[in-house]
Amino acid sequence: MPTSGASGPEAKLVCRGLWKLFGARAEEVLARLGPQPSAAALGKAGLVPAVRDVTLEVRTGEIFVIMGLSGSGKSTLVRLMSRLIEPTAGEVFFAGQNLRAVADREMVEIRRHKMGMVFQHFALLPHLSVLDNVAFPLQVQGVARPEREERAARMISLVGLAGRETAMPRQLSGGQQQRVGIARSLAVEPELWFLDEPFSALDPLIRREMQDEFIRLQSVLKKTIVFITHDFDEAIRLADRIAIMKDGAVEQTGTPEEIVLRPATDYVREFTLAVPKAKVVRVRSAMVPGRGAGGAATVAAAATIAEAAPLFLDGAEAIAVTDAAGAVVGSLQRAEVVRLMFGG
Repeated sequence: MPTSGASGPEAKLVCRGLWKLFGARAEEVLARLGPQPSAAALGKAGLVPAVRDVTLEVRTGEIFVIMGLSGSGKSTLVRLMSRLIEPTAGEVFFAGQNLRAVADREMVEIRRHKMGMVFQHFALLPHLSVLDNVAFPLQVQGVARPEREERAARMISLVGLAGRETAMPRQLSGGQQQRVGIARSLAVEPELWFLDEPFSALDPLIRREMQDEFIRLQSVLKKTIVFITHDFDEAIRLADRIAIMKDGAVEQTGTPEEIVLRPATDYVREFTLAVPKAKVVRVRSAMVPGRGAGGAATVAAAATIAEAAPLFLDGAEAIAVTDAAGAVVGSLQRAEVVRLMFGG
């Protein structure tokens, strides 16, 4: 099946018409009710809809954030993506392979070797050291001890815990324990990385530090990531694209800018109402294309308006905008920054 558009990266994970209904004879009832049954019809049939007709694509190398309030279906959706639970209807394709057609034993091997998972609760084994916790999934795979310990040590260093290999989980802070969980999930070198509210149990300062660490890791690893959160600030900080869920359905999928500036539904508009546009809008979206402005100050096109704003404190009316190679591609005007920061 085609998994990419004409111009975009290939899709690593594709969901088509995905449903999860809890209740007796769910598949039979859904088939009888038709492709778009109402919540009332499902309830009358004794079914509870957890995920409703979700279609989306996660592109190779992107951070795809699924967000919504508690009970919106986001965690259930991720478990359907990895077939930890079985869909009632629909299809899930991973690297072009239909996971619903895969035998249970092969699915276990796919999760062991190609998928990494990090959850809100660290689930470290209390009787094992940091090194042994990180190496544990490799031990399950049957990797020889020298190789698994070498790979585990590399992952521990990658998450900033070098020197703590022999520590026990009880000797670590919450943020350090979560780093061990991240290292453990990375040890299998997954193609697809699932993170379900991984930082929500942490104190705000530690949470911010872990977000910084996550951004750093992704800049090095360039993984394909599905990240669940209910925190919109976290979503816009981390995401390449966001899917917002409500009552089991996806209300809108798009970049943070698209969702904040062009909400598709009243629910998305209300959900994003309090988000400062300057924290979301990138300079490239607000600049005037061309040769740019004079003066020494420049700002990257990928920076946010909030990041660019301090550059106008010296009274400049415009500053030059540069691309990733450092070439000037336009100018950012003070008036536009003021509008986005204070005028909405």
